[in-house]
Amino acid sequence: MPGSARLHLIDGLPMLRPDEQVFEAMLKGRRNQQLARNLSPGYVGDQERTVRAFTRHTDAMPWQCTPQHVDEWSADLRAVHGCGRSTLRNYQGAVRQFCDFLTNPAYGWTDECLRLFGTHPVQVVYEWNAAAHADEAEGGPERRAFTRPELEAFFDHADEEVLRVRGKGRKGWLPAFRDAALFKTTYAYGLRRNETRMLNLTDFGRNPQGREFGEYGTLLVRYGKAKKGSPPKRRSVLTVRHWTPGTVEEWISEVRPGMRHSTSPALWPSERGPRVGLQRLDSRFAAYRDALGWTRRWSSTHCTGPTSPT
Repeated sequence: MPGSARLHLIDGLPMLRPDEQVFEAMLKGRRNQQLARNLSPGYVGDQERTVRAFTRHTDAMPWQCTPQHVDEWSADLRAVHGCGRSTLRNYQGAVRQFCDFLTNPAYGWTDECLRLFGTHPVQVVYEWNAAAHADEAEGGPERRAFTRPELEAFFDHADEEVLRVRGKGRKGWLPAFRDAALFKTTYAYGLRRNETRMLNLTDFGRNPQGREFGEYGTLLVRYGKAKKGSPPKRRSVLTVRHWTPGTVEEWISEVRPGMRHSTSPALWPSERGPRVGLQRLDSRFAAYRDALGWTRRWSSTHCTGPTSPT
């Protein structure tokens, strides 16, 4: 049986730019194959952007690439762009999987390239020229969670920012208050950025074993980190800090109604849309970190991960 490559090429018609048209058809076929595996559109898009970046760097089409191209590209990523170990491995993995797709007889790209160009794609990423996953924890040793005094300083600065902006009579105190409450909630429940961002008002509930927390005894996290081909993972997190219900209740009852998009179901609406964006979280975290004079190695809200349950 002929491969599926012909499904993405108009057979019998001359191609004005065969190199570009075949490459785009390859990417389209790869995209369809990944979506058929139930992979998320975001993951599929990231994989495609990596393949395009590799092709631009090598200035060669997939049927012209060699392992030496991978070596040069990887060296550039490490030496020039400063990519970390896990990032480099993910990029190399995207190219490896793309080559696996092109060389699979079921898709017929080998035969099509031989017919059109007289050569064909091969696998160019092997064990001997790719980064190995040798350790589960690949972060730099200088990266760590905040200590308790550092957390207190961070939260105090967030609260002071609210007072500073409000004292000037500016409307920006509402987003500043939101961000302060958001960072505290992230720490209280040990959440990732997107898990915090995607919370809704209805995600809080009672805990029969923790009646002192009232309506905020548990938190349903609906957008946990997913495995490949699976939907976001759900989990419930118990409230363990006595100050958490008051922080959340003050935000929901007193401050959040003043936001422009307060009718949104999102717990953290933006001043411009129904839900705050990841870029906003990153930029506000970086601004507070820099204002406190801390190292840029602390680059995300992961640093506010809980250090103890008290």
